[in-house]
Formats: sequence, structure tokens, C-alpha cells
Amino acid sequence: MHARADNPELLEAKKLGLPIYSFPQYIYEFSKDKKRVVIAGSHGKTTITSMVMHILRHEGIAFDYMVGAKVAGFEQSVNLSDAPLIVLEGDEYPASAEEKRPKIFFYHPHISVLSGIAWDHINVFPTFDIYRQQFEQYLQSIEAGAIVYYNNEDEEVRKVIASSATHLQALPYRMPSYHYENGEAVLDTENGPQKVSVFGSHNLLNMQAAFAVCMQLGVSKPNCYKAISTFTGAARRLEKIIDSKDLLVYRDFAHAPSKLKATLGAVREAYPQHHLIACFELHTFSSLNENFLSEYAHCMDPANDAVVYFSHHALELKGLPKLQTYTIKNILSSQTLTSPLSIG
Repeated sequence: MHARADNPELLEAKKLGLPIYSFPQYIYEFSKDKKRVVIAGSHGKTTITSMVMHILRHEGIAFDYMVGAKVAGFEQSVNLSDAPLIVLEGDEYPASAEEKRPKIFFYHPHISVLSGIAWDHINVFPTFDIYRQQFEQYLQSIEAGAIVYYNNEDEEVRKVIASSATHLQALPYRMPSYHYENGEAVLDTENGPQKVSVFGSHNLLNMQAAFAVCMQLGVSKPNCYKAISTFTGAARRLEKIIDSKDLLVYRDFAHAPSKLKATLGAVREAYPQHHLIACFELHTFSSLNENFLSEYAHCMDPANDAVVYFSHHALELKGLPKLQTYTIKNILSSQTLTSPLSIG
């Protein structure tokens, strides 16, 4: 998608009549003889994909992958080899300037995950119904009998599965039972308490999806638990960057409403007595669009103090009208904030 329609190499390729593939089309052509696992959904894709990669690597299973973040233990975000298996983060954004259909349409998975459906990318999908239809079409395009693990906690996911996955093996995953001990999440398993390295209900739910995929690929559940204990997460996904006596700082790429809400909810859940300061940047087309901004209402409620930053230059680059600070305050301010919302 970063090669725009006027890209000189693209224009010359068209002039010469060369075959042109979008990135996802190329990935499929390379992997069409492999077993393909695709992690799809509005949120949690990178984390689930990273968890699957970490567990498979821990088990010594050969696989290729494509993931949207730097993952500890992996030198790059894409690897293509002669491995018989490939794990793909499945993005619903358009494939390229030439191919406007979502990237996930091109992967044709044998195993898939649908992690959640929450409206995003208003510049491409102007209504929620249009956005949801992309996931319906994705499921409908998958070959009959393929496996899809779906988030049974998400009402929209359940609806889409019911309407569009009747030809698939649709298997639900759910929130595990857990508690916290000194800020660490502990699962209440059939074999007793099991500490894990991730926290927050959304990440523990993501973990269930990753376990389901890995067990389908032949990894035992005890080995999944063992592997996940050393998982440190993907870059900028609840990434701890400061841990001192009086201060904890996490960094997250949570740009969409559902992601922001889940991230702050996770930190508040793990650290209920801490004073939580949330700093959030509006930087995507959707987040800077006044028509979409209402989707962020109450997303910052878990914070004691909140700071929201946006750049007027970013608005200009995206061709959007000026955004008034009082508009943001009216939408994002919450009675739970102990200090007024700050806008930078």
C-alpha cells in the first residue's frame, strides 16, 4: 500500500506489461503449497500471531511467517523459506493501490482465527456495516471444511460466524479463569495455577486463540503453557519500557478505540492501586476524523489522568479539516478522571 498509484516503478511496470502482484498476492503465490494459518480480526492480530510464532519456535517446528511488528527472537517480520507451514497476520486493509480488496482475501487459509470486529479504517470502510461485510466475505471465501477459531466473547464475531461460516469448522475460544498475584496473571487450570507472562483480559483471550492454533498444529497444551511463560510480547504491544521502584511505563500501538480501551483496561486490571496516567496520540485518518471520534468515548475511563496529543500538520497531510480541542475534550473526558483531560 505504500507504493501509490503514481509510483514510477509501478507506472513503468504497467507500461512494460509486466505481471504485477500486491504483497498479499505474492505471499499466497509463494505459499500456495504450504499449510496456511491466518490470524484475522480488528484487534489482537499481531499479539496472537506473535504468540503462535513464539510457541512454534519453542517447539522446534519449522515455519514461515509474516507479522506486523518486531517479535523477540525473530530477526525480521517476514520469513519465506521451504518450510511446510506459514503463519500470517491477516490485515483487512486494501492490498495495494492496484488491488483494493482486503489483504485477507488472498491468503486462503486452512486454519484461521477471528479475534474481534470493531469498526476501523473509516477512510476505506465509511460505515460499520461495510466494514463488517469484509469479514463475512473473508469467511465465505474460505474452502469448506477449514478450521476457524473465533472469539466467543465478541457479539459481532458470533453474528458473522453464524451468517458466514456454516461451511467451516467453527470452534469458539473463551476467556480463561484467572487471578492476579503481585501484578502477575495466574491461570486457574485443570492442573493447578499456571503463571503466564502476559496480563489483561484481552491478552489472556488472545492467548487462548494462540493455544488453539498451536494445539491444532500438534503442540500439547502443557507445552503451550511452558512456551508462553517466556513470551515477552511484540514490539509496541503493551511493551514495558520502564520498571523502577516508583514508576512503570508501557508503550502500545493502540490506535483504534477497541485497542485503546483494551490496553488501558489491562493495565488498570493488573495494577488496580496505581495512579494511571494515559498518554494517547490521535494519528490515523480515522482517529483524526471528527465523524469517527465519538467511537473513542469512554475508552480512557480507566485512567486517573489522561493526555491526548494530535498534530495539526498530520491533519493537513491527510486532507482533514481542523480539529478543535474542545471537541476532543467533550468526547473523551470522563467523570473517572481525577484531573482534567489535557490536549497537546
